[in-house]
Amino acid sequence: MSNSDIPVKEIGEMLDLVSEKLPRLIRELYQTLYSEEGAENMSKAVGTFYKNLIAAGMDKEDALYLTQEYLDTLKSLTKQYGSSQ
Repeated sequence: MSNSDIPVKEIGEMLDLVSEKLPRLIRELYQTLYSEEGAENMSKAVGTFYKNLIAAGMDKEDALYLTQEYLDTLKSLTKQYGSSQ
């Protein structure tokens, strides 16, 4: 591939757009997860997640483990990206 085949202008425009939009998206996600309303919604979502695992026939111990893993993943993402706000 030669340099003339690389869409440098388009790549630059795309990166500009990403660098403009991504920080805002991360801030909004962080605020959603750590607001009072976000906490309420998250607790409902986690409860539903757990209940659905149980309803699908999973035993309580495994369902609890998967629910904890789910929350750990969310917490990890918010720590990783939330600090960039």
